[in-house]
Amino acid sequence: MSFEEFEDLVAQALERVPVELARMVDNVVIVVEENSPPGDELFGLYEGVPLTSRDSTYVAAMPDRISIYRRPILRACRTRDEVVTQVVITVVHEIAHHFGIDDHRLHELGWG
Repeated sequence: MSFEEFEDLVAQALERVPVELARMVDNVVIVVEENSPPGDELFGLYEGVPLTSRDSTYVAAMPDRISIYRRPILRACRTRDEVVTQVVITVVHEIAHHFGIDDHRLHELGWG
């Protein structure tokens, strides 16, 4: 799957986020990268200050960053349908971190 096609899948996954939640996403950039950091086989990574941790000192901050990693997802999936499903799960998972939801709770909710 080409990089551009994968980016389109990420964009489609973002369109599936309910509008009421999408409106609450604040100061976040979402990027597609080829590989996760060395030594990790991550599908995605949220880096930033979750909404639940922001206070009055959160001003003029650099955007939070959500990275979706193409190659690890492609390596883990056998079919295009599996890739589509994993991209949706990964996008939702990382956006949930922006809202302050931790991995334990995401696993409980089935978005692990």
